Amino acid sequence: MSDAASPLGRTPDGGSESARPERALRIFLGAFGDPGHAFPMLALGAELAARGHEVTYETWTRWRCDVEAAGMRFRAAPEYPVFPTRERPLPRPLGPYEAVVRATRDTRPALAETRPDVVVHDILTLAPALAAELEQVPTATLVPHVYPVPQFGQPPYSFGARPPRTRAGATLWRAFHRPVRAGLALGRDQLNEARRRLDLPALTRLFGGLSERLVLVATLPQLEPPRAWPAHVHVVGPLIWEPPSTPVDPPPGTGPLILVAPSTSQDPEHRLLSAALNGLAREPVRLLAATNRRAPTRPVPLGANTRVVDWLSYGETMPGCALVICHAGHGTLARALASSCPVVAVPHVGDMAENAARLVWAGAGVRLPWQMLTPLTLRHAVRRALARPGLAARAAELGAWAAAHPGARHAADLVERLARGGARL
Repeated sequence: MSDAASPLGRTPDGGSESARPERALRIFLGAFGDPGHAFPMLALGAELAARGHEVTYETWTRWRCDVEAAGMRFRAAPEYPVFPTRERPLPRPLGPYEAVVRATRDTRPALAETRPDVVVHDILTLAPALAAELEQVPTATLVPHVYPVPQFGQPPYSFGARPPRTRAGATLWRAFHRPVRAGLALGRDQLNEARRRLDLPALTRLFGGLSERLVLVATLPQLEPPRAWPAHVHVVGPLIWEPPSTPVDPPPGTGPLILVAPSTSQDPEHRLLSAALNGLAREPVRLLAATNRRAPTRPVPLGANTRVVDWLSYGETMPGCALVICHAGHGTLARALASSCPVVAVPHVGDMAENAARLVWAGAGVRLPWQMLTPLTLRHAVRRALARPGLAARAAELGAWAAAHPGARHAADLVERLARGGARL
């Protein structure tokens, strides 16, 4: 992917290092508390705090200790349940944009008190952005995954389809343009109703939750097909952070080490973990798996080549692996590729199918559809991945790019420039 077709290479000062700041900045960050959203923002905040800036991070209470350990001021974000639960019953479900209005009214006083030079908000966290607009503070958006804005003639985001290779394929995808825009227009109308309730003007553009000043796309550029990039949108590379963890020894032996890194939130019954433990027990590999502190509902016999732990550090483990098996959540996928590991992706829900399609398009892994997941099919997918040296070579290329282009540093450079009065980036 060349710089001509991507937003890479547009650093604030023409280089990779930021200029020494003239003064410390006040920066307000806000992110949804799911790890896939909270962790990238934490990586950015840690970099900004290390540069001497006064950083306030509003997110869920579960990350308070980590935020403060990184040198930031923590503020608890409103955690409005959108759906009733047994523990938190509601008289009626709370609509997403109703929650946004309430959260904006809660966040605005804290933002006004902080008086930040800039606000950076997660793509799912609109309250800080709307509060910043009310307080007339410049705003940047952090997208902690691939860029979601559709491109004419390309598959719509989240379809999980690879970019077309022929003119006929592009023509086919153009047929989806009208219904996709209709759905986006409905979302715009819902956002405008929330804006009306906050005394903000209506927007005519789609994707009104994205900043028009600066958008940081925290993914690998090799996962982004060529397109005409807006000048203010920058693919900065993955923003990687993880909680501290003690080292874990892999199973003994000399076979290739395979890490099973499941998403427990999207696969609570550990179907992927069970398929891996059953399907690879007799393969000539070493298998290391994490339950992420959620034990399987049914006991699974462990092969002699297997070790299962409650928790482990991906950053310490993945560089020594020959292959990573995961659901293709963006955080896990990006961490694996940044560690030069090819991936077997078994996407389940959300944006996982999209991430898996980008992985295959980039030539750094294979995809196994969730509906086809069994111990047998997973074993064949692993054999196929290990037998294709080109996947490992491509993953090594992506890992080398990530090492040479620290995402947090690039993103922090751009945030500093916006905060210091930089024009649209």
